[in-house]
Amino acid sequence: MNMIHPTAIIKEGAKLGANCQIGPYCVIGENVVMGDNNILHNNVIVDGNTEIGNGNKIFSFAVLGTDPQDLKFAGEPTRLKIGDNNTIREFATINRSNQMEEDTVVGSNNLIMEYVHIAHNCQIGNNCIIANVVQLAGHVHVHDFATIGGVTAVHQFVHIGTQAFVGGASAVKKDIVPFSRGQGNPYQTVGLNSVGLMRKGFSNEVIAGIKEVYNLFYRSKMNTTQALSAAEEMDLDEYQKIFVEFVKKAERGISN
Repeated sequence: MNMIHPTAIIKEGAKLGANCQIGPYCVIGENVVMGDNNILHNNVIVDGNTEIGNGNKIFSFAVLGTDPQDLKFAGEPTRLKIGDNNTIREFATINRSNQMEEDTVVGSNNLIMEYVHIAHNCQIGNNCIIANVVQLAGHVHVHDFATIGGVTAVHQFVHIGTQAFVGGASAVKKDIVPFSRGQGNPYQTVGLNSVGLMRKGFSNEVIAGIKEVYNLFYRSKMNTTQALSAAEEMDLDEYQKIFVEFVKKAERGISN
């Protein structure tokens, strides 16, 4: 049974699953589809063609599924898809995509803190932590288990690799390789996210393997093309392959 506060506005056509709690003054649009066991605290707005999975907690004044902030947007019924068990804190904003060919996507088990902005066409993976006042421009991809420190701005089309740790108050204009850590404006990669990897259960052997390919790109004085060539001659394990394949696809180049 759903618990819906009498001041909440659930527009005709909206579809809510079971055992949802909708707090005071929430507004849910007619094209919203929501799964089970979601909690919306007071004054949450969910609009547009937005799909929300199960078990999410959405705090006061979050605004989800509104039009993209893009002058090229022509009013199409674009989409936002959010997975399961996310925590979305106060005043976070997540826009729909700017074109029908691609959705804005937030995966599952993410912590999205206060005042985060996730712009149109962003793709957020699973188990990510995005701290207070992080601003993600359009088309940013954040891979699984990445952490982004507070008051960080990320340029459009940037990709942040899995298990990367981005320090707070950074300005990110190039892709950030998996398993790495860094900080700054301009952003500087300073090493592996070794502590984070150990906490996630990565063995010393696996971390040493990642460090081997990391050193090719950041310690060998080779340029990226030369380092890729050297890496392709190695017998790479699965984590080394993740690193190398990410670099191959880094259209904006990798951060220094």
